[in-house]
Amino acid sequence: MEKTATLPFKGTKEQEAKLMEVIAEHKGQKGATIPVLHKAQEIYGYLPIEVQTMIAEGLDVPLAEIYGVVTFYTQFSLNPKGEYQIGVCLGTACYVKGSGDILEEIKEILKIDVGECTPDGKFSLEATRCVGACGLAPVVTINDDVYGRLNKGEIGAILAKY
Repeated sequence: MEKTATLPFKGTKEQEAKLMEVIAEHKGQKGATIPVLHKAQEIYGYLPIEVQTMIAEGLDVPLAEIYGVVTFYTQFSLNPKGEYQIGVCLGTACYVKGSGDILEEIKEILKIDVGECTPDGKFSLEATRCVGACGLAPVVTINDDVYGRLNKGEIGAILAKY
């Protein structure tokens, strides 16, 4: 599969001003890193290196420490999320019924890998664990829409709806 380029960082001055307010509120507080990262992700939607650098400088914490926290906790994302966030369940029931093949089909159609976003910002792709719809296995979610009992031949038509 051809590797796609990462989307360039497109932060605004307004977002930066909000982040600086959050940093100022927490500066000097013990344990400030995680609350600031949560707020930063709310502001930007993800935590690119540019945002991590602003946080590190603002809190006077090494960038490596910020990066370590971001990559340790699964609720933080280094990559932007698409307008349509696709989740392919790889829980046991879904996997046994072919969700791995469905994931590969989506990757092929969109030309992105798990954790990436299409260059136009329309789709992002995640591999998820059980979504609680085992009776519908294999399951794909696109934002709040749930698609079950899928086969890879149906994926193109489903994506075309979006």
